[in-house]
Amino acid sequence: MLINADFSRRASMKTGQYRWIASPQAGVERVMLDRIGGEKARATSIVRYAPSSKFPCHQHPGGEEILVLSGTFSEGAVDYPTGWYLRNPPGSSHEPHSAEGAIIFVKLGQMRYQNQPRIRINSNDPTLWDRIGGHQRCTLFDDGAELVRLIRLEAGERLLEPACDGAEILVLAGDVSEDAETYQVGGWIRIPPDNQYHITAGKQGATVYMKTGHLDGLAGGN
Repeated sequence: MLINADFSRRASMKTGQYRWIASPQAGVERVMLDRIGGEKARATSIVRYAPSSKFPCHQHPGGEEILVLSGTFSEGAVDYPTGWYLRNPPGSSHEPHSAEGAIIFVKLGQMRYQNQPRIRINSNDPTLWDRIGGHQRCTLFDDGAELVRLIRLEAGERLLEPACDGAEILVLAGDVSEDAETYQVGGWIRIPPDNQYHITAGKQGATVYMKTGHLDGLAGGN
């Protein structure tokens, strides 16, 4: 399966374009943003857990990155409410479920190397946020190549983070505009390496997830 698999091209999706597709597990659906492969894939998805839904214990050979967008996502006996960020390294396993229901942003099979740390960050903690260059930022992961941040923008403020190796953006609050298109909460934009971008927060400001440094070398490969 190939979905938005040419990384030399821009890709985007608005919430009104979401198409929820059932997973192999009852009560778990997903929106496929990009994908290369079948059930074991390099994939970026929005995943929705109905109350009391779960996956059996399974491994992720290429690692897994999760941001909890709403509800409470759980692994085993540990709960992660809205705003938690998780990185499960390559080869790790877990048993995900949700008692109350949850929506999560998930990236599978996209970690550059095997020796990745296991990370759990509560982005609701105000001490994790700083202000640099006018933006409020919460750094979730930085290994010198891949950089993952949450960024708060004031009303009308432009997103000016460097993205020469490409970038991926998910709108978490408010809305942003680019090239006369408006992306509300849940809107997703993927910008190829060496492409310009002009993203501006709307009248209520915006909070976005932004990931850079993970697309270099992929452009034109699929």
